[in-house]
Amino acid sequence: MYTIKETHGMSDRITVEALDLDLLDTDGAIREADAGVAGDTRADFFKKAAVGGGTLIGGGVLLSGLAAPALAKPSKKQDVAILNYALTLEYLEAAFYVEAVSKGAISGDALSAATVVRDHELAHVKFLKAALGKAAVKKPKFDFKNTTGDQATFLATAVALEDTGVAAYAGQGPRLLQKPVVVAALSIHSVEARHAAHFRTLAGMSFAPKAFDKAKTMKQVLKVVDGTGFITG
Repeated sequence: MYTIKETHGMSDRITVEALDLDLLDTDGAIREADAGVAGDTRADFFKKAAVGGGTLIGGGVLLSGLAAPALAKPSKKQDVAILNYALTLEYLEAAFYVEAVSKGAISGDALSAATVVRDHELAHVKFLKAALGKAAVKKPKFDFKNTTGDQATFLATAVALEDTGVAAYAGQGPRLLQKPVVVAALSIHSVEARHAAHFRTLAGMSFAPKAFDKAKTMKQVLKVVDGTGFITG
């Protein structure tokens, strides 16, 4: 089984100690899918992701001609696709915070938050890659277009990314089949929500503007991410 170790202190950083793939892949569905995604770049995966209102096919393979209701039915292979979708978002967020911290254009509470969140996102990437094994899609190339070069722009971008990530996890939770995958997704979702609330506060925004949040479909999230132009290949 996987365990998450949290060290309490100023950074509250999370590290993944171990992950037993068999908990998430009881019948080999993840391993069977690896051939379909091993050669995909992250950009390829995003281009092939939206089918029938945002449905993903296991292994990142686009299967045209299948009815959307059939594709939307929970399955272990669909769990693989959703985990890869989550990994895509985590790659993006991790790279954004790594660049923001290393560039040196942010300071104070913003830098402290970015450092903590950087380590969280890197831990999420490690976790999802370990779960997917060879089925994990490759890390893409990024261009954050100087959004990390100014503190105000960084904070606004961080809010947008974290809000989108929270809505993305909420949108896919009901589509997951395996309970261990649901548990893993929810453990990340709540942390992403904390990130969003904190960056909203730092940006001078309401940390929780509504009593209820709307989930986003995969198609909606992919449109937002594609619109940023951050993923270049």
